[in-house]
Amino acid sequence: MTAASPNQRSRRGFLLGAGAGSAVVAGGFMLSGGARESSEPVTASTAADHGFCADMSTHHVQALAMCQRVLGRDTGDPVQAAAAEVLQTQAIEVGMMRAWLADWGQSTSPPESVMAWMHDGVAMRVGMMPGLASDDEMRSLSLAEGMAQGKMWIELMRAHHVGGVAMAEAAIDLVSVEKVRRLARTQVEVQTFEITQYDELLSTVYR
Repeated sequence: MTAASPNQRSRRGFLLGAGAGSAVVAGGFMLSGGARESSEPVTASTAADHGFCADMSTHHVQALAMCQRVLGRDTGDPVQAAAAEVLQTQAIEVGMMRAWLADWGQSTSPPESVMAWMHDGVAMRVGMMPGLASDDEMRSLSLAEGMAQGKMWIELMRAHHVGGVAMAEAAIDLVSVEKVRRLARTQVEVQTFEITQYDELLSTVYR
């Protein structure tokens, strides 16, 4: 099976409220198996590989929390399908990146500071990561109801994706391990595509 293209993901159609039950593939190989990894040349991981995987895992964990706040709620079918898609994809990616960190002898605990790999060694607080929702925004998302909650989820996840794309684009140029670079490329492709779908929802169903 090859990596899911944006067109393939479009056929799953969360704009139409379709469910997200198909197999998830990222980085050019099946996430559940990582079969292509065994044929790749071994390249030593660097601080950029470690930092990106640790920081993107932390970034993804908030996306998972956003999805958990809306799934099963009366937000409209498009948001239910979109949240299920993000939850499935990013949960698997978190597992991948943490497994790589463990293989490299790195901590899989949430980092206390982030983004040094992307900013020439200058770190920042976790809450300053690009696209991360504030505690107040997460609280408001939990308390919102109905289509208003659905619209808020789209707006927050759109901003989250914009931040994630910026991180992944930087990683493509900075990391050394090819499987990490491949995952970053897929994240750019998939999340950019999902941003366009969120924009469509905000201009139609969730105006």
